[in-house]
Amino acid sequence: MIYFAGLAIGVAMLAFASLGCGIGQGIAVSGAATAIARQPELFGKIQIIMFIGLGFIEALAIYSLVLSFILMGRLPATEAVLKILGAH
Repeated sequence: MIYFAGLAIGVAMLAFASLGCGIGQGIAVSGAATAIARQPELFGKIQIIMFIGLGFIEALAIYSLVLSFILMGRLPATEAVLKILGAH
């Protein structure tokens, strides 16, 4: 029983990982926009660095999404789910 509770908590914590990735992307874009406003001649270099950083952040969000699907597949079906599926 504790195993399933740990799985449920893990899936819930992965939602916070996605939230953190969104906040990180917002901070990265804000910093890039500020840098471009200060030095418009470096627009291309700043944009490339920003896109590489956003790619790394987005990879973390995708990994957390895949891991949450894997963990959700390990959780047992509840009575409500079985009734919806008509398997009960």
